[in-house]
Amino acid sequence: MAAMDEITSYLADVEAALISSPAIADFEVVRSWANTDDGYIRVQATLANGDFLEASEYFAFQGGYLVTVDYRYQWMDPEQTRLRRRWDSTPHHPELENFPHHVHEGDEENVIPGRAMSLIQLLALLETELSPELHELPEG
Repeated sequence: MAAMDEITSYLADVEAALISSPAIADFEVVRSWANTDDGYIRVQATLANGDFLEASEYFAFQGGYLVTVDYRYQWMDPEQTRLRRRWDSTPHHPELENFPHHVHEGDEENVIPGRAMSLIQLLALLETELSPELHELPEG
């Protein structure tokens, strides 16, 4: 498969994952583009528990593989005033293991090592994190 086909196929896979994920209540693709060897997607979503997610990912075809090059996935409360978690690859914590990948947990100052991940992997993680809330039965 040609690199451009891989790029456009990945974008379609991300949108399909957003549509089918029980963690996502609603979403909007704010911006996306595909070139012959790289692409980008930015999404805003309401999670199943009412929280807000803003995700952006730049990816490229490198060495025969599609690789997430740069990302920022921010999970906030419904009012977007309190950070729950942010995964990113901004190179500003060189002291951490797995630099530049890191996670801000609950607060900008609480930073722990992270790992590279794609938007599709993030959705799987959110499904696990929100699992009890996704399976609660409505009262009545």
